[in-house]
Amino acid sequence: MMHIFKKISVVAFLGLGLITVQAQDTVRYTGQTLSNVDYHHGQLSPAVGVHNIQVFRANREHPELAGGLNWTYNHAPMLAYWNNTFYLEFLSNPVGEHVPPGQTLLLTSKDGYSWSKPTVIFPPYRIPDGWKKEGYPGVAKDLDAVMHQRMGFFVSKKNRLLALAYYGIAMDAKDDPNDGKGIGRVVREILPNGKYGPIYFIRYNSTWDQKKSSYPFYTTSKDKGFVAACNELLANPLMMQQWVEEADRNDPLVPFKREIKAFNYYHLPDGRVVGLWKHALTSISKDGGKSWQYNPIRAPHFVNSNAKIWGQKTSDGRYATVYNPSEFRWPLAISTSANGLDYTNLLLVNGEITRMRYGGNYKSYGPQYVRGIVEGNGTPPDGNMWVTYSMNKEDMWVSSIPVPVKEKADGPANEVFNLMPNGKELKEWNIYSALWAPVQVEKAADGTKALALKDWDPFEYAKAERVIPAAKKVTAEFSITPAQNDKGQLNIEFQDGKGNAAVRMIFDADGSLKTKAGYRNSNLIQYEAGKQYDIKVDLNVDTRSYVVTVNGKTIGARIFFAPVPSIERVVFRTGEVRRFPDVDTPTDQNYDLPKAGEKDQLAAFYIKSLKTSGAPLETTSR
Repeated sequence: MMHIFKKISVVAFLGLGLITVQAQDTVRYTGQTLSNVDYHHGQLSPAVGVHNIQVFRANREHPELAGGLNWTYNHAPMLAYWNNTFYLEFLSNPVGEHVPPGQTLLLTSKDGYSWSKPTVIFPPYRIPDGWKKEGYPGVAKDLDAVMHQRMGFFVSKKNRLLALAYYGIAMDAKDDPNDGKGIGRVVREILPNGKYGPIYFIRYNSTWDQKKSSYPFYTTSKDKGFVAACNELLANPLMMQQWVEEADRNDPLVPFKREIKAFNYYHLPDGRVVGLWKHALTSISKDGGKSWQYNPIRAPHFVNSNAKIWGQKTSDGRYATVYNPSEFRWPLAISTSANGLDYTNLLLVNGEITRMRYGGNYKSYGPQYVRGIVEGNGTPPDGNMWVTYSMNKEDMWVSSIPVPVKEKADGPANEVFNLMPNGKELKEWNIYSALWAPVQVEKAADGTKALALKDWDPFEYAKAERVIPAAKKVTAEFSITPAQNDKGQLNIEFQDGKGNAAVRMIFDADGSLKTKAGYRNSNLIQYEAGKQYDIKVDLNVDTRSYVVTVNGKTIGARIFFAPVPSIERVVFRTGEVRRFPDVDTPTDQNYDLPKAGEKDQLAAFYIKSLKTSGAPLETTSR
C-alpha cells in the first residue's frame, strides 16, 4: 500500500506509477557527483586505501591453473566471515548463463588476500529424462539443472554456518531457471574443521516431484542442531525475502511476493529495516521485513541499471552502498551516509575492466553483482567493509574498503617500505592485484622490502596508486628496480582527481625509460635490469611542465601531454590504458580471445619508496 505523508515529499517513478514518499523516509542520493561511463573508472575519485584482489581466474585451456576447473561462466558471488575465515560462494556453468550444467563453488581465506582453490560444494544435478516443465512444450533429455541463488550463507544463533544454493531448470538458453518452476533450494552445513555436512533440500518448488529428488529433505537429518538452524532460517522474514525469485510465486514464507530481484537490507538505529533491490529499488519495513511501508521505488537520484546494489552499516556507525552508478556494469562505486537514508558522495571502488577472454550467453562486461556480508554472517576483525563481485561474469574478485571511507589523503606520500611496520605498508594505497599480475609487499633481490608489481598475464595488469593532497606544484621522488629490461612495461602516471593523466613515464620492453610527448614517446635514458633508479619529478600545473631527474642527473623540462587542474594521484601500472569496452561496444560477446588461457613471460618491478611534497590546494576542481 502506498504510504502518504504530509511533509516534504519526492516523486519517484517505477514502471508507470508515481509514488509520493516523505523524503527523509526513503534512501536517496543528495550528492552532486555523477559517473562518466566513457571511462571505466567513471572519472570518480577513489575511496582511499581500497584493495581489489582477484581470487579466481577462469581458464578453459589449462584447468590445472584454475583449481582443476575449466568452466568459464562464473558469477553471483556471496560472502561470509565465520570461524576466523572468509567464505566465498559462486555459481558456475561451462560457457554461458542459464546453459547447463551448473554447480556452486566455494573458496576460503584467512586474510582476504590469499585464497584456497575452489571446491565444488553443490555439484551438477541431473533432471530425470522425460521431465516436463509447466508451460514449456518440450521434455527433458540428458539435461542438468542450472544454479541460481541470491543467498549463499546463514549463521544461526548457535553459530552453525549453513551454505545454500538453488537448482533451477532451464530447458533452453533463453528459458528462465528462476521462474518458480525449478527443483528447489539445497542446504548443507560447513563445519569448523572445514569439512561439509550432507546435502539436503530445504525447500522444494511445488511443481517438482519430490519423489524424484536426489537429496533428502532436511528434516530427515539426525543432527537436531542442524535441523534447528534450518528452522531458524525458515522463520526469518528477511532471509526468506532473498528467495523470492526462485520460490513459488505464492510461497507463504516469502513476505513480499512482488517479482523484484536481489534483495538485501540493513537496520537503522530506530530498528526499521531499509530494503534494497536491483535497479536501486528501495522501501522501509517497521516489522523486521514482514511488511513494507510502500511498494519499492527507485531511490531518488541513485543511478543504477540492472545490476545489484549492496548496502550495509559500517563499523564506524555510518552506512554505505556499493553498486554500478550507470546504465552499464561499470564502474564499481561506493556512496556513504551518516543516517542510512541520505547518501552524499560517490567514490570509486574498482574502475577496471579486463578483456572478456571467453564469450558466452548473457555475459556482461565489468565488475558487477556486488555482495557484502549480510548482517549476522560475520564481522571481519579489521573493521573494513568487504565485498565480492564478478568481473565479466568470468573471474571472481573481492575488495577491502577501509572504514571510515575517505576521499582525501591524510597527507603527502612518505613511504619507504623497508622502514614501515609489516602489514601496514599499503594502508594508504589503492591496489588492483590479479592472480597473474599481483601487487604486494615482498623482499627485493637485496633483501629489503619493496612494493612489487609483477605481471605474467597477457590480458591483465598490476596497478598501485597513491592519492596525495591536490596541488598545482608537486615533487615526487621514488626508487624503482626493474627486474628485466627486455619484456613487460611499467607506466608511471601523474593524474588529477578524475583520473586524467598529465604525465606518463614508461619503463618499456626495449630497455628505454620514456615519457609520453603528445602523439609520440620520447626517450629519457636506457635502463638496466636489476639496477635501482632514483627518480625525481617536479611538476608545475600552471606552466604545464615537468622536470625529471634520474640518479642525480637532471633531464630538460618537458610539457604535459594533457592539461590538468591539479595533481592528486601517482599511479604505477604494468600495462597500457584500457578503453575496451566502451558504451558502443556490442552487448554480447560470442567469441573467445586467442590463447585465452596462456601465460605471458614474467616481468617484475620493485618500488622501494615514494615521497611527495607540494602546497595543497584548499579546494580541488572536480
